[in-house]
Amino acid sequence: MLKLHYNLEKISMGLVGAIIVVASVGGMVEIAPLFTIEETVEIPDDLRPYTPLELAGREIYMREGCYACHSQMIRSLADEIDRYGPYSLAAESAYDHPMLWGSKRTGPDLARVGGKYSDDWHVAHLMDPREVIPVSIMPAYPWLTRSLDTRLLEPSLATLARLGVPYDEAMIENAEADALAQSQPESDGAAAVQERYGEDVAVRAFDDDPARLTEMDAVVAYLQSLGTLTDAAHARLAEGAQ
Repeated sequence: MLKLHYNLEKISMGLVGAIIVVASVGGMVEIAPLFTIEETVEIPDDLRPYTPLELAGREIYMREGCYACHSQMIRSLADEIDRYGPYSLAAESAYDHPMLWGSKRTGPDLARVGGKYSDDWHVAHLMDPREVIPVSIMPAYPWLTRSLDTRLLEPSLATLARLGVPYDEAMIENAEADALAQSQPESDGAAAVQERYGEDVAVRAFDDDPARLTEMDAVVAYLQSLGTLTDAAHARLAEGAQ
C-alpha cells in the first residue's frame, strides 16, 4: 500500500485524480442525505420577516461593510452566553439572504443587540463612536442622515418572497408606505405596519425626526430588531437549564 502511494505521488495528475475521487466520495456522504429530507432547519412559528424599513437598514449595514467587524453568531460557550445572551440558532436566520453569521469580532457580536441600547445611543454611536465609547476604533457614519431611497423595497420584498420569505401581496405592495409609516408613529399607516408584521414591531422615529425618513432610521430600526424576531433561542436556553 505504501509503495502504491509512493508511486502515485510521482504521478502528479494521478495524485490530483485520487484527491478528487476521495473528496467527491466524502462530499457525497455528507451531502446526499440532505436531499432525503424536506427541511434542514425547522422555522419557529413566531419568526417574523424584517419590515421594509428594517430590511433597508440591513442592506445599508451590508453596504457599509459592518459585517466585516461584527459577527451575528453567538456560540454555545458559557462566556459568550453570559456576555451576549442565548446562543444563535440556524432557525433564527431562516429568512436572511444572505445570512450574516461569522466569527470576526473587531467589534462585539450583534446577534442580540436589539433593545440593549436606546435609539439615541445608536444614533450618537453611528455619528461619532468615540462620543459614547472613547476607545472605539469604529469609523463614523455621518452620511446616514441623508434621505432613504425606498424605490427598491417593493422589488426586494418580491424577490425574497420567491425565495421563501413569507411576504404576502399586501406587504409587497405597501413596502414603501410601510417603511415611511414605521418611522412616523402618528401617521395613518403606523397601525397597518403592526397589523402586517405584528404588534411587537417598533413604530417610532428612530432618529428622533419623524419629518424625514433617513438611512439612520433604517439602520437603527434594523439594529433594534436583531435578536427580537423570534423567542426560539431564549426558549431553547430555558429548556437546557431545566
